[in-house]
Amino acid sequence: MKLIKSINPFSGEVLKEFVPLTPREMEISAEKAQNTFESWKKSSFTDRSSLLKRAANELRENREHYAKLISLEMGKVIKESRAEVEKCAWVCDFYAEKGEEFLQSDRIDLPDGKKAKVLYQPFGVILAVMPWNFPFWQVFRFAAPTLMAGNTALLKHASNVPQCALAIQEVFEKAGFPEGAFQTLLIDSDSTLRLLENPIIKAASLTGSEKAGAAVASTAGKHIKKTLLELGGSDPFIVLADADIEKAAETAVKARMINFGQSCIAAKRFIVEESVYDEFLALFKKHLSALKKGNPLDEDSDFACIARPDLAVELFEQVQKTKEMGGKIVVGGKAPTGNPADFEPTILTDIPHDSPAFSEELFGPVASIFKVKNVQEAISLANATEFGLGGSLWTKDLKKGELIAAEIETGAVFLNSMVASNPWLPFGGIKKSGYGRELARHGILEFVNAKTVYLG
Repeated sequence: MKLIKSINPFSGEVLKEFVPLTPREMEISAEKAQNTFESWKKSSFTDRSSLLKRAANELRENREHYAKLISLEMGKVIKESRAEVEKCAWVCDFYAEKGEEFLQSDRIDLPDGKKAKVLYQPFGVILAVMPWNFPFWQVFRFAAPTLMAGNTALLKHASNVPQCALAIQEVFEKAGFPEGAFQTLLIDSDSTLRLLENPIIKAASLTGSEKAGAAVASTAGKHIKKTLLELGGSDPFIVLADADIEKAAETAVKARMINFGQSCIAAKRFIVEESVYDEFLALFKKHLSALKKGNPLDEDSDFACIARPDLAVELFEQVQKTKEMGGKIVVGGKAPTGNPADFEPTILTDIPHDSPAFSEELFGPVASIFKVKNVQEAISLANATEFGLGGSLWTKDLKKGELIAAEIETGAVFLNSMVASNPWLPFGGIKKSGYGRELARHGILEFVNAKTVYLG
């Protein structure tokens, strides 16, 4: 039996090992979730809200404990890990306060004088398949609305963050949620697909790779189960000639380097009008060089390492292939030395259209910078990708900016700001970035039955 290992990517130390669940243990967990659902769906919004607020309090009161787990397991610097835990508390509070309002029935007055209403009722047991890059936030943005709606949840987390996965269940248990409302299952990918076939599971939410999303969606589709997919991104960061170039460049570095570039909504392709291209590139290099590498647990570290050595190797190969095809490495680009999870922040320019940096998602601290002649060329290049998650647009003319934003093929466009998820705003993508929406009212309605009741 292959053990699930928690490994510190910065030091290479094996922190803990876990025995995965057997098929029968997995079934028992699903049965427990279903049994709990039968009573949980009848609980009041007041009770659910109170428990979510207690989960938020648990996160804040033990922030250092949970933040350290994140940093140790996936290499995120501690100040970013703290911010992640705080954000999880925020989303719990948000749905505790807004969930009942979002799920109120809609009344409909029909033209013939009759009436109807739409009720929003929970599905049942929802399976979440989650990634390692934001090991707490990705889960809580699913769990808070899902539980508030009256569903129960099973979590299959990424195999390299098992301690985070178990700690999330611990948060809900300490908050007083009923046993079985939220359970972490330490299982592999094959077991996950078998679990999805179980009639108890009513739907699935996945955040992760295109390959993982296709596998889950395919299995769910065979069994006529709903899925929500939040997959990769190759987000454009468009800088027009009339933008505040200093602010744009400073924000661009932050947008590329947050979580050491390991974010689906990190800015990845910087598309700059030619009249300000040289100025932007110089400022980008300046702000990038000011960031400090260090141990993830050091307070003054801005970045540390990639979450796994194999991911560092894959990213380096994408950079090298782009270089071999004619791309120019302006900064960085050297092979990892010493720690195999190390990676040097890198800037690419003169990027060929058929190269990895043009067509693939580069999941790490690599910025691809493009020069364009005008706005229309910027829009065309922004849309020349299979992905469509988020985009950032920089211009001092907000009216023009709104018109351009409408033409960019993404789930969100942020004007004069980096793309970020926010409980108040629906979040999700189009094209190969997935489908469905998390957060806001949209998120809590994903896993409920909109039931029409005709009042004859």
